[in-house]
Amino acid sequence: MSAAEVLEFHVPRHVDWQDYAMCKGRTELFFAPKAERPQARERREARAAKLCAACPVTGPCREFARNGREYGFWAGENEEDRHLLGFTVSAPIGIRARNAGAAAS
Repeated sequence: MSAAEVLEFHVPRHVDWQDYAMCKGRTELFFAPKAERPQARERREARAAKLCAACPVTGPCREFARNGREYGFWAGENEEDRHLLGFTVSAPIGIRARNAGAAAS
């Protein structure tokens, strides 16, 4: 059970959920730097996941990322996780982009 579940924290409707996010000001953990290596990404996302696990606003964060086709690590999910669940980013990058190009040929 996460800390957020224990606290049963609810964001008031008139307040922006992002004001309560544990990641606020920590973009270096949630968005990949240029030319990040796979092993570095795994370590960065593991640290980000720890913050997400304790965050009181993972529900609206996850919904925002999925519906907004966002890049980055949101509510414990990266782009690949969301892609596997059927949520895609606007412009695929990496392997998915190469595969999409090959399928179109």
